[in-house]
Amino acid sequence: MQIILYLSVALIAIAFFVLVIYLSKTLKSLQGTLTSVSKTLSGLEKQLDGVTSETTILLQKTNALAEDIQQKSESLNSVVDSVKDVGVTVSKFNGTLLNLTNTVDQQVEDSKEKISQIVQWSNVILELKDKWQARKQIKQEKESEQMIKRVRSH
Repeated sequence: MQIILYLSVALIAIAFFVLVIYLSKTLKSLQGTLTSVSKTLSGLEKQLDGVTSETTILLQKTNALAEDIQQKSESLNSVVDSVKDVGVTVSKFNGTLLNLTNTVDQQVEDSKEKISQIVQWSNVILELKDKWQARKQIKQEKESEQMIKRVRSH
């Protein structure tokens, strides 16, 4: 029975030795993997530093561009306000012209009857003038005839 006990202890020792060897290989493999991960992280750190510096530069350029856009937007706002003011002025001018046109149309409409009366009175006056001149001419012809008769009778 002692032999079994020694054999069992020897078997346990061999198993423990095999276990230590496999554990040692696993730890060495893990050490290689961790070294590789460490190198990768170092490379990533350098790349991240580069990306950070580029991001900072890009952010500065973006801020400058945003400022420029803001200034141009404010300038454009003043132009839009000016155009709006011109539009309001043109609209008021059009309204004034429309009112003036309507006033002139109304005055012409109101004056049509007066103009018609003036034309009628003018025609009456012209007829009276023509009649007066005709009478005057007839009177002068009669006087001329009477003078001729007097001259002949003398």
